[in-house]
Amino acid sequence: MKTRSKTKTPASSKTQPPKYIFVVGGVISGVGKGIAASSIGTLLKARGHNVTAIKIDPYVNVDAGTMNPTEHGEVFVLDDGDECDQDMGNYERFLGTTLSRTNYMTTGRVYQTVIEKERNFEYKGKCVQVCLHIPLEVIARIKKAQKSAQADVVIIEIGGTVGDYENILFLEAARMLKIENPNDVAFVMVSYLPVPSKVGEMKTKPTQHAVRNLNETGIQPDVILARSNTSLDEKRKEKLALFCNVRADRIISAPDIESIYDVPTNFERDNLGNILQEVLGLQDKHASTLRAWKTFFDTAKKYTKEVHIAVVGKYFDTGDFVLSDSYISVIESLKYASYGRKVKPVLHWLNAKEFEVYDKKKLSVLKKYDGVLVPGGFGSQGVEGKINVIRYVRENKIPFFGICYGMQLAVIEYARNVLKLIGAHTREVDPQTTYPVIDILPEQKEKLAKKEYGNSMRLGAYKAVLKQGSLAERAYKTREISERHRHRYEVNPLFVETLASKDLQFTGTSPDGTLMEIIELPKEVHPFFVACQFHPEFKSQPFSPHPLFTAFIAHALKKKAAL
Repeated sequence: MKTRSKTKTPASSKTQPPKYIFVVGGVISGVGKGIAASSIGTLLKARGHNVTAIKIDPYVNVDAGTMNPTEHGEVFVLDDGDECDQDMGNYERFLGTTLSRTNYMTTGRVYQTVIEKERNFEYKGKCVQVCLHIPLEVIARIKKAQKSAQADVVIIEIGGTVGDYENILFLEAARMLKIENPNDVAFVMVSYLPVPSKVGEMKTKPTQHAVRNLNETGIQPDVILARSNTSLDEKRKEKLALFCNVRADRIISAPDIESIYDVPTNFERDNLGNILQEVLGLQDKHASTLRAWKTFFDTAKKYTKEVHIAVVGKYFDTGDFVLSDSYISVIESLKYASYGRKVKPVLHWLNAKEFEVYDKKKLSVLKKYDGVLVPGGFGSQGVEGKINVIRYVRENKIPFFGICYGMQLAVIEYARNVLKLIGAHTREVDPQTTYPVIDILPEQKEKLAKKEYGNSMRLGAYKAVLKQGSLAERAYKTREISERHRHRYEVNPLFVETLASKDLQFTGTSPDGTLMEIIELPKEVHPFFVACQFHPEFKSQPFSPHPLFTAFIAHALKKKAAL
């Protein structure tokens, strides 16, 4: 009897298992793991792979919502309302995607879930252990994110630095995943190589020790991204290869550069995309499309016409170096909108505290800018300064864009100085104000009474309806929008009729008309005076700049042209 021979399925027709790339840090934090992870994703997406990204933050906070921006940087908000690390914004912008809370975890969040499962008897009476069940929960979350996105490749950035006590369990999860899927997991270490000024020589020893620390967890890096203020030479590559047990061609130079958007093309030049595909057994799904990325940002560098924007903020107390972190999404959104108009944005940081007294002579500095933006914030610090700035730009017809708290303060300024509601304020700052034109959302009162501060604001994407013929509708080119929120206070519905009795218009509202989302002044009163309760910066991306930022830059350029 003949036996039918088994036909082997060609490798190319098999379903490719998902791949996982862990990005870890060495020597010091803050060297660009988030940008490295985003750039790796950009390279693989350009080759046709479906990529998603995960950020692991090792702190015990359940999310980033309760942290101070001057210490931690911007709190980024996702469509589903998750308050997370600013690197999630980089992932969305670089990959041109929308992520969810599935893509973000912290030590606090993981432990909270494990404890809840134990309380719910989901471990069936087992002894629940840190060194087993915590890493297993991390792995389960990684796999859930992969399935949710149907991703070919999942990039997982582990915050902090190798050797940090708080990273141990996440590295253990990575090691366990590697054992389970030996051909489907790669490790990339982003490590700093210092060049001491008195020595004048790049030192590899700190990175050698960082790799050794990683080895102690049972993990060997496949690739080293060598961060430094200058390019890595061949001698250092050879030395790192010898002592770190990494092939010299897999040690990638990552020097300081002018723009974070040059990182993917720099990595491409050193063949990083192909190296990672080789490590993981991947092949291009199509020819790389990174050229469009490179062309877009290379062209942007050549723009010589400038638009000068003043950003009036409050997070200045720990030094200028915190600015880019505290307002990173606003900064990037201004860039994208400016590039779309073929101009170079020049940002000027003004401390709101310098304008606490209404002094026209001092405020006249605002006239030299093409536009003024007042971003979000909380609390009483710098409030009167922002209100004075808003009054000046309104009276002097300087293009103005307010975001979240910026809109609330614009409403307060208008109530005080146009409607003569003396002492009008927000209950957030003055609970006893006679004219609480800004008040806490009703459902928030109960939450604050119970001290439910974490993840309890109005968060995430909500729909809004725009007034036909308004500046907002012309900018969006549609009447229905969806935007991300993060706030507890709103325009007080009891004052809407009074506030709209003169020129102030509410041109965006919630679908039921109860919540005010956008204000503006008519063009015959002011060339561009627009503010929104939501955070448009969270949805702006390089190839799709946000409509309101685009409209703001367009009117700033009109002011510039009129001078």
